[in-house]
Amino acid sequence: MHPDAQFPLTILQMDDDSAPPKRRRMPSLDNEIRIVGNKDSPAGYEIREFLYRSGVQYEWTQEEGDPEVQCYFPDNSCLHSPTIKDVAEKLGFLRKPRYSEYDLVILGAGPAGLSAGVYCAGEGLKTALIEKGAVGGQATSSSLIENYLGFPGGISGAELAGRSRRQATKMGADILLVSEGIGGYVKDGLVHARLDGGEVLTAKSAVCATGVSYRKLELANEDKFYGAGVYYGAGAGEAGFCKNEEVFVVGGGNSAGQAAMHFSKYARQVTMVVRGPSLSATLSHYLVERINKTPNIRTWLNCSVVELSGDKTLQSITVEDKVSKKRVGCSCRHLFVCVGGTPNNSWSDNTPLVRDEAGYLVTGSALKKYRDNLWTWNMSRDPFYLETNVPGVFAIGDIRHKSVKRIASAVGDGACVCTLVLNYLADAEENGFGRPDIPDQIQNLANSTSS
Repeated sequence: MHPDAQFPLTILQMDDDSAPPKRRRMPSLDNEIRIVGNKDSPAGYEIREFLYRSGVQYEWTQEEGDPEVQCYFPDNSCLHSPTIKDVAEKLGFLRKPRYSEYDLVILGAGPAGLSAGVYCAGEGLKTALIEKGAVGGQATSSSLIENYLGFPGGISGAELAGRSRRQATKMGADILLVSEGIGGYVKDGLVHARLDGGEVLTAKSAVCATGVSYRKLELANEDKFYGAGVYYGAGAGEAGFCKNEEVFVVGGGNSAGQAAMHFSKYARQVTMVVRGPSLSATLSHYLVERINKTPNIRTWLNCSVVELSGDKTLQSITVEDKVSKKRVGCSCRHLFVCVGGTPNNSWSDNTPLVRDEAGYLVTGSALKKYRDNLWTWNMSRDPFYLETNVPGVFAIGDIRHKSVKRIASAVGDGACVCTLVLNYLADAEENGFGRPDIPDQIQNLANSTSS
């Protein structure tokens, strides 16, 4: 049973750590959620993706046309045209903060944030994690992670996230789902994180682990076809809808390679569209070997998708060879974009946190390059390795300047930041929090707008 579910659900589970993950069905389909809708509906896709990434089994009933999405639950209730927040609330995933003031608030519950939650809560800190979507971040879209230490048979991203979630809650961390930080300020030495629902969470320290957002192709019609033929990330939850069809995967990194291998088990043909001249420059060796040995995967090098076409759903794409400039049109109903990410930093727009030229949060010794922006730092010591220019506010994982974009690295950041948070809090208890008040820019903006 899902740790926060209000009724029994079918969940993603592993029986043997050495075996690949699989879906286990509970004794009766009455324990499953049933979704009725058109599979090409963006709203239906978002619900499916949330459930898959949350490790919740569902049954999909296809209806043609443009019907509203309906979600039927094991207690015989039904939600019509629900939002993700509606579904999460129905499942019992939503939680209220237990404390008026926390020792630590963590923005983001991907691998880095979950790791920080496990270690910091385990050290007795009152810890809250804020996550706008499903626990686990982008890693949950991966069907099989094979190079994570300790899982020789591999583990799916959703299962890894589920295990990490259970660890964090077991240690005492509060995980606040479907909430998003939109800003923050410092008053009387405490960090105040403003959430999109209007709540303000107060803490003695903060860790930013918001990761990256999927990078788009920046093509006409791309937003129109989102969830209706165009998808971002490895898209493991969509494989069942691609049986005996042709799938295109854009990208040449590990996430693209993993996606191609997974779809090859379902699709008639998988085509990787790779901008570079080879796979070996951007893809792990074991994946290159497997892709080359898989007969229904073909690789188009030095190529880019330049056009998306269709009516309500994606029907075809145009691919350009960057060397010959030749263009070819291809019938396509399933396009998965795995071309990296951009820092998920919009919440910091109205804060003094220093970001590099690409938008990543700068920490530690790297802040020396940005001395003109260090008015927030009034400590006698230099910033800790993972500490931003605001004392007691840290950045870990993919959102951090020059971080290594690997799950294991993100988890390592989460473990390391625990020691730094403990050191900061111990010093703060003795000498004060050592940071100036930072105005609530969002509130100031609201006041100036309404006046």
